[in-house]
Amino acid sequence: MDSLTAFAAIGLTAVTWDGSLTPAGGRAFRHALDYREPYCSMSEGEMIEMMDALLQRRRQIGNEPLMLEAAQALSPTQSLTAYAMASELMRSDGPYEASERRHLDHLALVLSISKPESDRIDSVFDLLHNHLALHSELQLV
Repeated sequence: MDSLTAFAAIGLTAVTWDGSLTPAGGRAFRHALDYREPYCSMSEGEMIEMMDALLQRRRQIGNEPLMLEAAQALSPTQSLTAYAMASELMRSDGPYEASERRHLDHLALVLSISKPESDRIDSVFDLLHNHLALHSELQLV
């Protein structure tokens, strides 16, 4: 697996960590790639071909093995960026749930990212998406 495909595979495993790919998760994932080079320069056909191949691979081997396979193709810097993308994808719909937190902790381990480093990355998305938590609290009142 090349690093371009591996990076996208990490994003896919983040939005399908619970066994399903929701329309919102699919849109968020596509959006995460749309503005990132070289994905934004890919034709629609190239993007579809890559996504089809990743989805097929995921069906063949499962989410966890796909994540492990992808991690092996990424440099340390690419791993940090892939973790950040996964963290944002998982945080963008509200605070991390316990099962999401476990998935991210495992992803950090697979990508050889230290706990202080993954906590630092996650804290950025807590700040960026804090309004969601505040909004949720207001609705409960």
